[in-house]
Amino acid sequence: MKKIEGIITALVTPFKKGEVDYASLKKLIRFQLDQGVDAFVVHGTTAESPTTTAEEKEKIFQFIKSEVSTQIPLIVGTGTNSTRTSCQNTKEAKRWGADAALVVVPYYNKPPQRGLEAHFQEVASSSELPIILYNVPGRTITSLEVSTIEKLSHHPQIIGIKEATGDMLFGSEVVKSCGKQIVVLSGDDKSSMELAALGGRGIIGVVTHLIAKEMKSIYQKIQNRKKEAKQELEKYFSLIDSMYLEANPIAVKYALKKMGIIESEELRLPLVSLREDYRERVHKELQIL
Repeated sequence: MKKIEGIITALVTPFKKGEVDYASLKKLIRFQLDQGVDAFVVHGTTAESPTTTAEEKEKIFQFIKSEVSTQIPLIVGTGTNSTRTSCQNTKEAKRWGADAALVVVPYYNKPPQRGLEAHFQEVASSSELPIILYNVPGRTITSLEVSTIEKLSHHPQIIGIKEATGDMLFGSEVVKSCGKQIVVLSGDDKSSMELAALGGRGIIGVVTHLIAKEMKSIYQKIQNRKKEAKQELEKYFSLIDSMYLEANPIAVKYALKKMGIIESEELRLPLVSLREDYRERVHKELQIL
């Protein structure tokens, strides 16, 4: 199994006139690889996965795979609020040639903890791919509890968790309880390096689209216990905040366009382009790069 840790970008899906813009996607992938990114998540929320078709998903993955070859692991977002569909999606990702699956906490139907445990046990037991749990209550409402994560961490197919609460007390408890069994990855850009200092093993990020090299340098300094790492990260706090002025990936697509990495900031409804009064803020933050 390929090593999954470090600086991981949850890739956006560039669009142009309603279609996937593969020229921009290729440019984005090359930029990321040149920056030293350690892995990609394909078809996460940042990729607008709710609005891409099954056919587009497979084609996008195969395109990314052809560009990346075997350089870095590819993690596919396969989770839904249906256990059966999540199992089917994960089997499809295996067929495509993915290295792991990212499986989100079921959203909208609000299962209790025993339902969450049963859901992830079922997905993991039916999968030949390594599974990374994804805890993001800001989007799913329901959150995994530490005790549930600890139980799931003993399943042989479950190898990690993307912990996106941004709650350091909760994150530290996850690391303490499960860090020896599974890889704990931050899903919150701003607190990611704080979690790394507590024993986290990296980030699945959004701002890494823009500053993967810088984030990797900071992460390595934290691993080497260098004191200046915290101060270096603080330099980017305002940039990180600007990426969440509206729902992700609205701002990061605007930023990528301004940087000349993708041709269009286009999104698919119900997402819309960044508000006019926020554009100046993002443009200003990009000046530090």
